[in-house]
Amino acid sequence: MRIFNTLTRSKQELIPLTPGEFKIYACGPTVYNFIHIGNARPLCVFDVLRRYLEYRGNKVNFVQNFTDIDDKIIRRANEEGITFTEVSEKYIEEFWKDAKGMNVREATTHPKATENIDEIIDIVSTLIDKGYAYAVGSDVYFSPKKFNEYGKLSHQPLEDLEAGARINVGEVKKEPMDFALWKGAKPGEPYWESPWGHGRPGWHIECSAMVRRYLGETIDIHCGGQDLIFPHHENEIAQSECCNGVPFSRYWMHNGFITVDNEKMSKSLGNFFTVRDVAEKYGYEPIRYLMISCQYRSPINYSFDAIEQCKASLNRLYTCRDNLDFALKNATDEAGANDDEIISIINSKRDKFIDAMEDDLNTGEALGGLFELVKEINTKVIDGVSSKAVTEYAIKVFDDLTGVLGLLYNRKAEKSLDEKVEEMIEMRNQARKEKNWAEADRIRDELKAQGIVLEDTPQGVKWHLA
Repeated sequence: MRIFNTLTRSKQELIPLTPGEFKIYACGPTVYNFIHIGNARPLCVFDVLRRYLEYRGNKVNFVQNFTDIDDKIIRRANEEGITFTEVSEKYIEEFWKDAKGMNVREATTHPKATENIDEIIDIVSTLIDKGYAYAVGSDVYFSPKKFNEYGKLSHQPLEDLEAGARINVGEVKKEPMDFALWKGAKPGEPYWESPWGHGRPGWHIECSAMVRRYLGETIDIHCGGQDLIFPHHENEIAQSECCNGVPFSRYWMHNGFITVDNEKMSKSLGNFFTVRDVAEKYGYEPIRYLMISCQYRSPINYSFDAIEQCKASLNRLYTCRDNLDFALKNATDEAGANDDEIISIINSKRDKFIDAMEDDLNTGEALGGLFELVKEINTKVIDGVSSKAVTEYAIKVFDDLTGVLGLLYNRKAEKSLDEKVEEMIEMRNQARKEKNWAEADRIRDELKAQGIVLEDTPQGVKWHLA
C-alpha cells in the first residue's frame, strides 16, 4: 500500500515498524459541543483505514484521544453553571451517539487529557531540563527556535511562520513563536499540582503524552484533518522529538476540508451543521457514505443534492444485498456451467477495489469497483442461474468490501423485520396452495399497509420496502 505522507509530500510505501502491526494515532475532538460534519470526515476516513489494514491481515493498535480540558470547555462550564468534567462527560456521551450512528468503531484506546497529567508533567520537565522549554511563573513555554527541524511538516521555514505569530494579552513568553506546554491557573479555573505551580496542560502537549504512553516513542501513522498540520501537529513533532530524541511518526495522513454549497463552513455564514442536525433529517449512514465518497485528501462539498445521491447509492447496495439473500434461498447445490467464469469476474472486481485502496486509500475509486461488482452480481448471479456455492461466494466478497467501508450496517437492525415478513410470506404461500385467495390477498394488503411490497417472480416471492 502506498500513501501520501504529508511529511515528505510524496506517496510512499506503507511499511510498519513491526511487520503485520500498525500503531496509529488520530486526533480526537475537544468535547465542549456536538461534533460537526467537518469532524465526521476524519472519524469515517481513518475508521476505513483501520478496517482496510485489518482486512489485509494486519493488527492495528488505534488510539484516539478526547481533549477534556480546554478554554472552550471551561467557558461552556461557566455558561451552564456546571463543572468542566460534567461538560466533557456530557459531550463524550453525545460523541458516541454520533460515532456509533455512523458505524465508527471504538478505538483500541480512548484516553483523556485529564487521565495523563503525570505523563504530561514528565515530558514538560524533560523539555525544560534539555533546554527546549522554560518556565515563567506558573507558565511553561516551548521554544521552536531550539528545534532545527521546526516547520518540516508544514514545509515552511521558521522565518515565515514567525511573521504571523504574536504574543497575546496575558502571555509572558519570550518569543512570538513560543507555545504553551503548561498554563498557570487563573482564578476560578480547574488546575493540577505541578513543579511550576497550579495549572493545566496546553493543547499540543496532551497528544505527545498520550502517543508515548499508549503507543510508544515512535509510531507508524499519525492522522487528522488538514487544519491540524500547523500548528498542532508541527508542535507535537517538535516537543516529542526534542523530549524523546527519536522520530515521532513515520507517516502523516491528513484529510481534506468540507465545504457547504461550495462555501467554507462557518457559523458566521449560517452554514454550520452538526452531525446530529444532518442525521435527524437524513440518517447517519448517508453521512458516512458522503465522507468516503471520494479520495480522503480531496475536498468534499456537502449539499442537499450530494446527500440525496448518497442515499440513492446506498439503496442500490441494500437492494443488491437483499437480492443475494433471495437468490441464495433459490440456488441449487448443483454446479453451474459458468461458475468458474463468474467467480473470476467477481475476483477481478474485488481486485479493482483493493488496487484503489492500495493507492493512497482511494475510497472513491474503491466505491466504483464495488458498483461494478454490483452490476456483475445483478446480471450473472441474481438474474442468471448460479449455484449455491457461487452465490455464497458473491455474498462473502460483497460483505467483505462493504464491511471495509463500514457500510450496510443497518441490515442487522432489520433482521427481526426480515423474519416477520418471511413468516407472513410463508403463510400467504400456504393460502395460495390451498386456493384461499382472500387470505392471500389479505396478507399482501396487510404487508403493503406496513410499507412492504411483495413481488411474485418465477423464482419465488420477493419483498422490498415501499
